[in-house]
Amino acid sequence: MSEESRKITYGDGRDALLAAVVEVVAEKGLRGVTYRAVAARAGVNHTLVTHHFGSIEGLLLATMEWAVQRSISETQLEHIADLDGRFADALMSAVSSEPELQLFQFEMLLEARRKPQMHAIVDRLYRNYAGAVEEALSQRGFPVEGETAQAVFAALDGLMLQYLTLGDPARIRAAVNQVVRLLSGLGNVPDEELSGVRSA
Repeated sequence: MSEESRKITYGDGRDALLAAVVEVVAEKGLRGVTYRAVAARAGVNHTLVTHHFGSIEGLLLATMEWAVQRSISETQLEHIADLDGRFADALMSAVSSEPELQLFQFEMLLEARRKPQMHAIVDRLYRNYAGAVEEALSQRGFPVEGETAQAVFAALDGLMLQYLTLGDPARIRAAVNQVVRLLSGLGNVPDEELSGVRSA
């Protein structure tokens, strides 16, 4: 497949630069992100990077926020509360169609470990995922709290990392469906039992 046919296109200018960062990081890692590499991939002048974002760091942080919001939309996290196999199919299809989005986010998480100044930003952005899960479940009447939503998202996040790195879609799909089945039981657990689990 040629580089041109692989290129993700999301628009011109700012959006093109954000999409280009995702592609560059997926292909070369964060060390490959330079003004010229990103601009060349986006098909724009490299001065647009500083014009829109001020610096490479600003560009990376804007891309992280953009990637998280796009992923929340594309992976249809709001449908996790439907409690059927369609959610697993939609999640895996979204990840398969744009694996660069997920790979970029995993790279940024690793970079945050190396650069403590990024912790707060990465944490805030990833809370958006847990928030999307919590909102979807609470709208369907599930007794969720922040920790539950975070645990559910962490399970899905880890499974998608395995899916991207190891493949084996049948096993991963079965595991995603198991997460959904566990959620379906959550609605039937008496509050006093949940309290006991929380305090254990």
